[in-house]
Amino acid sequence: MTSIDTMNGLLDLIRRLRSPEGCPWDRVQTDRDLGRYLLSEAYEVIDAIDEASPEHVREELGDLLFQILFLVVLAEERGEFEAADVVREVADKMVRRHPHVFGDKKVADAAEVKRNWDEIKATVENKKKAAPALFDGVPRSLPALAQAQEITKRAARVGFDWDAADSVLEKIEEELNELRQALKEGEAGAIREELGDLFFSLVNLSRFIAVDAEQALRGTIAKFIRRFAAVERGLQAQGKDLTQGTLAEMNRLWEATKRDE
Repeated sequence: MTSIDTMNGLLDLIRRLRSPEGCPWDRVQTDRDLGRYLLSEAYEVIDAIDEASPEHVREELGDLLFQILFLVVLAEERGEFEAADVVREVADKMVRRHPHVFGDKKVADAAEVKRNWDEIKATVENKKKAAPALFDGVPRSLPALAQAQEITKRAARVGFDWDAADSVLEKIEEELNELRQALKEGEAGAIREELGDLFFSLVNLSRFIAVDAEQALRGTIAKFIRRFAAVERGLQAQGKDLTQGTLAEMNRLWEATKRDE
């Protein structure tokens, strides 16, 4: 088989996988299945970007593109649309929403570009809702931190926001105290609710100080994994595994790893 290096070639490959002579697994895939894979592959692209590895980014972009084109092939099979329709529609949309590039409109900065974008969606594309719906368009499948940050950002646009970071910190302290009280009372539903309120307030702080909450937590997770791997290596150097090391030994190795970073 010759090497495939075009979009049409990859589409043909997927069509062959879906054919009666193709792959039994690929033939039974549905839109819902591919939606899950799509989300997973998107996160792997983000991981590769964080690693700053062009080779890994290239690989993961290919995996993501494969899922996108697979969805296109399923739509083709149902007679709904083709790849050319997808490309044409998004290209037309980008031209329409960038009149300062493809037309004669002038803009002063990125903020004005965003305002024009929203105005074009609402007026030219008639995507403004009949009734107020501030949070329409926030994907329900977004991770909770990213969803919360987008929701609080939209609320801030209409003036529902804090006046200073210290005010958000006071809210976090309030929510933390309410969580402490719920823990004392021991009622599972209240504990869950207060913990959610605390998370939401922390995300609000992240958004207020221009920190991406999802990326901040992902960075901490990566740091924890890196440090714990060093703890495991330290125990192995002593002839022990994780089940044999004491908490005191692991804490010492953890602190040593922090100092070495």
